[in-house]
Amino acid sequence: MAKQGDGGQRPPGMTDVARAAGVSAQTVSRVLSGHPNVREETRAKVVAAVARLGYRRNNAARMLSSGRSRTIGVVTLRTTFYSRAAVTSGIERAARAAGYAVSTATTASLDTFALETALSRLTDQGVEGIILSVPLIHGSTRLEELTRATPTITIDGSRTDATEVVAVDQALAARLATRHLLDLGHETVWHLAGPAQWLEAASRRDGWRATLEAAGRPVPPPLEGDWSPASGYRNGLVLGRIPEVTAVFVASDEMAFGVVKALRELGRRVPEDVSVVGVDDIELAEYCAPPLTTVAQPFAQMGELAVAHLLRHITAPETVPVPASASVEPRLVVRGSTAAAAGTAPAPRRR
Repeated sequence: MAKQGDGGQRPPGMTDVARAAGVSAQTVSRVLSGHPNVREETRAKVVAAVARLGYRRNNAARMLSSGRSRTIGVVTLRTTFYSRAAVTSGIERAARAAGYAVSTATTASLDTFALETALSRLTDQGVEGIILSVPLIHGSTRLEELTRATPTITIDGSRTDATEVVAVDQALAARLATRHLLDLGHETVWHLAGPAQWLEAASRRDGWRATLEAAGRPVPPPLEGDWSPASGYRNGLVLGRIPEVTAVFVASDEMAFGVVKALRELGRRVPEDVSVVGVDDIELAEYCAPPLTTVAQPFAQMGELAVAHLLRHITAPETVPVPASASVEPRLVVRGSTAAAAGTAPAPRRR
C-alpha cells in the first residue's frame, strides 16, 4: 500500500501502478480500459503491477484477466420525468443481478450530435454494451457506426441497422385509452399529445387517430404539450373552453394532472363533464383528485428486458435474430377520472 502523509496507508493509485510498471499513467489507463493499441509486453507489465499492488483488485484486475469490463452503458435524457427514471432503475437492478455495473451518460437534447457524444463517451470507457434509452426517431451515419461497433439496445426508439428495439406498444396504449372513452358513450376523444420529436408521442397520436377513424368518429385537431404538468394546464385551459369536449386522452399522467386542474378551475367537472385518461400509471396517479384512469406502462420490466437482450448480444451474438425487437404490452387501469357520457348508460369497467 502507498503511504499517506500522516503515516497511514492509502489504496494504491494509478500513478503507483504506472511507477511500478515503468510506464505512464496514461498507458495504465489505456490498459485498464481494454484499449487494443497497447503492446502485449507493456500490458503484461501493467497487469503484473496491478496484481502486485492490489490496485482495484476486485474490479480492474478481474477485467484485465478476462478481457471484459462487465459494465454496460446507458444513454438517457437529462430529465425529471418519472418514466425515464423508472426505466433506468429497472436497468440498474437487472444489471446488478447479472453481475454488471452501469455507467450512465445523460444528454440534454435529442439532436444527433448530443447522442453521438454520449455514445462515444461510453465506448471510450470500454463498456461491453449500451442501452439507448431515448426516444430516437432520426439517426445518423455516426450513430450507425457507433452502434455497429458496440452491442446496442434501443428502448422506445427507432432501430438503427445494428440495434435491437425493446418497446412498449405505444399505439396499443392509445387504442386502449381511446376505445375506453368511446365505450363510455363519448362521441369523440380529444388528444393532448407529447412533443412531436418523441417517437412515443408520435405512436400514441397515430394510435388515437386510427382508433377514431376505424370507429367512424370525427378526429379533433390534436394539441401538443411537453410532458410537463404546466403544459397540461395550459392546454387544459384551451380544452375546457370548448363546450363539445367531453373526453380527453392525454399522452402522459403528468400532463393529465395539469389538464384536470385547468378543467376544475374553469368549472368543468371530472368525470361528470369531461373524462380524462392519461398514460404511464405513475405512483401519483392513484392519488389524483379524482384518481386518474391511465394506461400503465411496465417501466421496470422494460429495463429488465433491455438488459436481458443486451447480455444475449454480448455473450451469444450468434443467437440474436436480425432485425430483432421485443414488445411489452401496456394495460388499462380504470379509476375515477372517467365516466359514461351524459345521457348514456354506464359501461362496465375493465382493469
